[in-house]
Amino acid sequence: MAEVVEVPLCLDSPNFDALQAALPLAPGRPLVNSVNAEEASLEKILPLVKERDCAVIGLTIDETGIPKDVDTRLRLTGKILERAARFDIPPEDVIIDPLVLAVSTDHEAASITLQAIERIRAEFGVSINLGASNVSFGLPERHTLNQSFLALACAAGANCLISDPFRLSLTLRATDLLLGRDPFSARYIAQFRAIQSQQDKP
Repeated sequence: MAEVVEVPLCLDSPNFDALQAALPLAPGRPLVNSVNAEEASLEKILPLVKERDCAVIGLTIDETGIPKDVDTRLRLTGKILERAARFDIPPEDVIIDPLVLAVSTDHEAASITLQAIERIRAEFGVSINLGASNVSFGLPERHTLNQSFLALACAAGANCLISDPFRLSLTLRATDLLLGRDPFSARYIAQFRAIQSQQDKP
């Protein structure tokens, strides 16, 4: 992959040995996905992140699983950041994923995640990552749900989204525009034209 792309890589593996072998080969400053608040994860992954001087995604999950409430996700965020600080990993190199579950099995799942995003941003000021499409699993017209959730998550403070860049990029640009983050609609118009140009190709 390093031979065909020029951007830093996100290394996504639960296998410590695989991460340890891959990190020296990754160009630039890679992103490790992920560490979580379990002791075993913190003790193994954070030293590796420090040694390679890279960034890491922190999942708000511990030995008991994914918390159902906002307060516990906030507490686990604090734990991850505190343990990262022990290794001199700055908070700007830790991207917190407050986790979103499917609303098909828990109608409050998205609301809890959105509240967690707001509180994590307010208390810790770190970047927020989301695997946004998880929210719509098992439901019809997933694209509409994903679009709506992405807009709400951006408004709440999420800024590092795992999503389809072609299908959802205009939604993200529209959200930025409506939140006052796109002077003179420049990025929204540029994205619209880029998509239109791709669609016009034979």
